[in-house]
Amino acid sequence: MWDLADFGYLAADFPTSGWPKIYARAIASTFLFLAGYSLYLAHGQGFRAKSFFRRLGVIGLAAGAVSLGTYLWMPGGFIYFGILHAMATASIIGLAFLRAPVLLTLVAAVAAFAAPHVIPLGGVFNEPWLWWLGLADQNRPSFDFVPMLPWLAPFLTGLAVSKFVGARLPAPANKLGITAQNRWKIIVATIGRHSLVFYLLHQPVLIAILYGVSFVAPPPVVDPSEAYIQNCRPSCERNQTPGFCQSFCDCTLESLSKTDLLASFQSGAISVSDDRIKDIAFQCSIRSE
Repeated sequence: MWDLADFGYLAADFPTSGWPKIYARAIASTFLFLAGYSLYLAHGQGFRAKSFFRRLGVIGLAAGAVSLGTYLWMPGGFIYFGILHAMATASIIGLAFLRAPVLLTLVAAVAAFAAPHVIPLGGVFNEPWLWWLGLADQNRPSFDFVPMLPWLAPFLTGLAVSKFVGARLPAPANKLGITAQNRWKIIVATIGRHSLVFYLLHQPVLIAILYGVSFVAPPPVVDPSEAYIQNCRPSCERNQTPGFCQSFCDCTLESLSKTDLLASFQSGAISVSDDRIKDIAFQCSIRSE
């Protein structure tokens, strides 16, 4: 859905509104829940440092690759703290709860979920080095932003559930060889053990497919001003209120049009790091407060 909207086959706000928005958040919650569940499966009977840090390093490198790739591909909304960054950070935080009681872990999960709603936003949390906490009211636009608060909540919930269930289930069976009866189980398990590879490859593959399709069946032509608003508002509303974003996007569109920068900005010839774009964004942010 993200790619179809990015190529112009769907409305730009389609993936970020209604049921697609709920669906996306459910997927992210599931990722983090399973990461928390797996942490206890792997280390509940004893912390295996070599295994943990090897996995953490792989996820950290993958998160770095995602940040670098999206910065080169679409610097205006590059992913600086996405789902992999959150998973790596949550894994470190989760070590503090590995031996904690189930109830305490669940209380911490509830606190993590509630924190952004009860802690005053802004101020010191608007410093870029603290954005990962999720308590700022002015974050840099990003195509995938998964701050620890509230997203630590599903991770800790998965960890608590794993503890509760693990204490009541028999020990896992030993590995079985491939037979006619369990061949498909082995194949599915192998895919699951390499899910990170699938995660990293699925977007380049989908983008390549849609790029080819666009030559055969181009997306409908949209007025440049309309296209700008359709992309600006969903991106802005990931971190700001709809009222602010409506005013901000209208203001920046007017300024870009007056300075003849709209076409260059939409084509990627100039990016958000350009001083002219920064100045427009700054002025419009003040006017939209």
